[in-house]
Amino acid sequence: MTIKISVYIATSLDGFIARKNGDIDWLPAADDSGEDYGYKEFISSIDLLVMGRHTYEKVLTFETWPYLDKKVIVLSSSNPRLPKELADKVEVLNQTPRDLLKTLTGKGARHVYLDGGKTIQLFLKEGLVDELTITTIPVLIGEGLSLFGPLNQDIKFQLTDSKYFKNGFVQSKYRADK
Repeated sequence: MTIKISVYIATSLDGFIARKNGDIDWLPAADDSGEDYGYKEFISSIDLLVMGRHTYEKVLTFETWPYLDKKVIVLSSSNPRLPKELADKVEVLNQTPRDLLKTLTGKGARHVYLDGGKTIQLFLKEGLVDELTITTIPVLIGEGLSLFGPLNQDIKFQLTDSKYFKNGFVQSKYRADK
């Protein structure tokens, strides 16, 4: 059985996922149009999320935990704080991307949502990302944390869909050209 690894993320027009200090204050608050940009459909298709420690710690600052019915794996070499109410929902592992996929395959996972810049970059370097959904927010923030980093080789993707939204967001979906 093969696990599908998907990225679903927003970037600024200049390609950043957060400011240098990790702030995402440039992301617009939810609007009243009811548009979810395909998130509900996407999140319902996944078995679990894999994110890095920095992303996990950022999500902990949100008003509510957004992944109530999904298991979350935090990749970290340290021991991040796990609130009691998340003890059965969050697991911290220190594994390479390939070792993690072996573990998840053994547990029957079929579709993984990958989040966090460094974590996404690690999986990309290993050629393990199957699809990217990138929503571009029409704002320039000048500098910050890039979605993509240095690579050992080119990684080709094919555009499978692109949508424009009334608020100026553009969402593009890509499939790995393996």
